[in-house]
Amino acid sequence: MHSKLLLTLILLSSLELISQPTQKPILHAKEWMAITGKPLGATAGAKIFNDGGNAIDAACGMLAATCTMWDVLSWGGETQALIYNPKTKEVIGINALGVAPTGATANFFKEKDMKYPPQFGPLAAVTPGTPGGLMTMLAEYGTMSLAEVLAPAIDMADGYPMEAQTADRIETHKEKIKDWPYSKEIYLTNLGQDREAPNEGEIFVQQDLKQTLLKLVEAEKQALQNGKSRKEAIYAAYDRFYKGDIADELVRGTQEQGGLITKEDLANWEVYIEKPDKVNYKGVDVYKLTSWVQGPVMLQALNMMEQLDMECMQYNSAKYTHGLYQVMNMAFADRDFYYGDPYYEPKEPMEGLLSKDYAKSRVKEINWEQNDPNTLPGDPYPFQKGSGANPYKEYIKKMDTVSVSSVAPLRSSSDEFIDDNFYLGTTSIQAADKDGWVVSITPSGGWVPAVIAGNTGVGLSQRMQSFVLDEEENPFNVVEPGKRPRATLTPSMALKDGKPYISFAIQGGDSQDQNSLQFFLNMVEYGMNVQEAVEAANINSFQMKGSFGKHETRPGVMLLRDDTPIWTRRELKKMGYTLQFSDRTSGPMNAIYFDWEQGSMWGGSSNFGEDYGIGW
Repeated sequence: MHSKLLLTLILLSSLELISQPTQKPILHAKEWMAITGKPLGATAGAKIFNDGGNAIDAACGMLAATCTMWDVLSWGGETQALIYNPKTKEVIGINALGVAPTGATANFFKEKDMKYPPQFGPLAAVTPGTPGGLMTMLAEYGTMSLAEVLAPAIDMADGYPMEAQTADRIETHKEKIKDWPYSKEIYLTNLGQDREAPNEGEIFVQQDLKQTLLKLVEAEKQALQNGKSRKEAIYAAYDRFYKGDIADELVRGTQEQGGLITKEDLANWEVYIEKPDKVNYKGVDVYKLTSWVQGPVMLQALNMMEQLDMECMQYNSAKYTHGLYQVMNMAFADRDFYYGDPYYEPKEPMEGLLSKDYAKSRVKEINWEQNDPNTLPGDPYPFQKGSGANPYKEYIKKMDTVSVSSVAPLRSSSDEFIDDNFYLGTTSIQAADKDGWVVSITPSGGWVPAVIAGNTGVGLSQRMQSFVLDEEENPFNVVEPGKRPRATLTPSMALKDGKPYISFAIQGGDSQDQNSLQFFLNMVEYGMNVQEAVEAANINSFQMKGSFGKHETRPGVMLLRDDTPIWTRRELKKMGYTLQFSDRTSGPMNAIYFDWEQGSMWGGSSNFGEDYGIGW
């Protein structure tokens, strides 16, 4: 009788966790949907749609607006996108991640006694990617002019009321900001006062940035007057940023402050339009960008989760949580060792890593009684056609095991658990229209505190810190001029029966694919609607190597939501986990679900931060 009562309580608790009313309503739309990390950003997308733009135009407008707002990114950052093209029925990848500049070698940083490239400052900067990514997407798949798409951002650069989140972040980092003259001049609007950052609601003006954006519009206008097509005119603006007077000032201002970026670095950089990676999970095709970001982590994890008996795993039960944690740890261990820029040697063994047979072999390694704090990379080479033996097996054998007791825990207060080094940067953008265009973007880089490059108003990326300096740590991600660092940024898209099913993306550094994975399972396995799924109780592992700062690892540390039942906590502690808690654990996620039966779109916008969506 006692065991039956306990089982009933567990079932009721699981159902209650799933069925609680959401804090935000579902967004419903027929014509278009625009969702991003800030209300003003979503409004910019809505303005573009109302002016006749398609989903690409609107996504580019939201990207420009959120960069201008410093929504944990800026114009010198990087842009990663997945686009569904209804004309070709294909998903396209956009790779607009900057590269390491001239002189950025492993020896350069080692000679400065650095274990990794720095977290902040001019030496943390890769070349700007977002301007090129925006203009490439717009030129290739949009319908509007650059002038039309940039209009909201130009208006905002002329002055917009700053929200508290960004204003407070500037205040927190004001001493670091004072190291860089152009950043100090722009960010610290109340210099010399007790609070030197902007106040909430203060009109924040960026005249340098406005002039940079107007130069892009001017280049487009001149090209059109000279008889160029819409597409050619946008690329004329692209050339002015990367090869013209904007590039001259960006390089001058960067090098003046100690950075390495050269004019040749900017001119030689290019946006790649790619074929993304894909796996099929129980009839759903899931697309992610490949190994230059962490996207394949989710695909590897889905391949492993597909091997488990999900029907016997109740939502966020101890068994499900433990299995999920172990699967993620194995996928992230592979990420930390095998992922890197696919345009550089050595070539990543992606075929093996995404093999279903490799997933089956990894699942067999799970200890269902205890957490494994020393999860190591697997060996995908036997599953990689014609690859031969793993050339890096000796590096894995030499990897140090980690003492759990020696690892610093997260801060204990549930309302302070956020680790800036783990959740750094990024926003998410979702856009879709009635003609079938769908866009999922996770732009990032140049977050506060950023070095502003001279009089351009452009905040430089800090993505260099995601490189390693030693081949033994990751032979695919050693810093090298012209190479892209393995980033965390990871938009997602899923198709079912050949049609868009869910488009989703999340901000939050190393947590992104953890929460994206659980969001997807929440919908596919646990029947949640899109808003329930973005707000649902997820877990986070901190066992992988962080991609920022000191690249720390915290084996066995797990973040749970505050309402996790006591019996689940007890079981997880017995398995060796160190538990942390927060009232929200699903991360700032945005998503669109496509209801083909009723001909509508359902939008989900996170209750975690300031995410906001508008539909029509």
